[in-house]
Amino acid sequence: MSSVRTVEVSAIADTVARLCGEADIILPEDVRQAITQAKADEPSPVGREVLERLLENADIAAEEKMPICQDCGLAIIFIDVGQDVHITGGDLTEAINQGVRRGYEENYLRKSSCHPFSRVNTGDNTPAIIHTRIVPGDKVQIWVVPKGGGAENMSKVFLLTPAVGLAGVKKVVMDTVKNAGPNPCPPVIVGVAVGGTFEQAAVAAKRTLLRKLDSVSSDPEAAVLEEEWLEDINKLGMGPAGLGGHTSCLKVFVDIIPCHIASLPVAVNMQCHAARHKEAVL
Repeated sequence: MSSVRTVEVSAIADTVARLCGEADIILPEDVRQAITQAKADEPSPVGREVLERLLENADIAAEEKMPICQDCGLAIIFIDVGQDVHITGGDLTEAINQGVRRGYEENYLRKSSCHPFSRVNTGDNTPAIIHTRIVPGDKVQIWVVPKGGGAENMSKVFLLTPAVGLAGVKKVVMDTVKNAGPNPCPPVIVGVAVGGTFEQAAVAAKRTLLRKLDSVSSDPEAAVLEEEWLEDINKLGMGPAGLGGHTSCLKVFVDIIPCHIASLPVAVNMQCHAARHKEAVL
């Protein structure tokens, strides 16, 4: 029988606060490598110039400890709690929100959370958007994903009829990226979930954005679609910052989920070139 491990909520709050700062200030290494490679492969002089400026911006942000982008995003938190973990010392949700408050305040990050009608800012970028899973083991894994408005506004959920098949799914994915144009700050990362239900597809599409850009899906069917759709998106010619070129997209992630016999949900979650996310394990 597994022993129960205790994790204090204060440790979770501290970790979330640290990750908020790191995610908004430090470009992930896999993203840096992808942009560097894209710059080497980009045939457009303007495109290469944009990619060079993105890398320069990331260097300045890290050196000056300033955000990569002025839109420091809403705080999206994915947390996997091991079933052999006992969380003590307070409320988990409040601990996460406390971490977000501290992380955004201590790192001078812009606070973007507001009331949908009055547009009055909440003042501390809470409440966080929290997605919790109970998983095997005695660890707590936390991902902080600051999600900016430009990319999120271009994301879509579709409830298709099964008759449209794979061709219909591909069409809505391509149309979503094409219609987004420069708004999500290309080169983008595109997370796609096919199947599930309305809400499951949306969360699953966003969760794919936690993957490394050099990773390959463990699902052979999804892996083929990722490669094919990436190639086709880059033929659209939008290019870096939407100014033309080959590098419109750095990566496509696909998650295929069983769904109802009468349904075919598709969620397309757009992410900007910075693909901001940081993770930690407690």
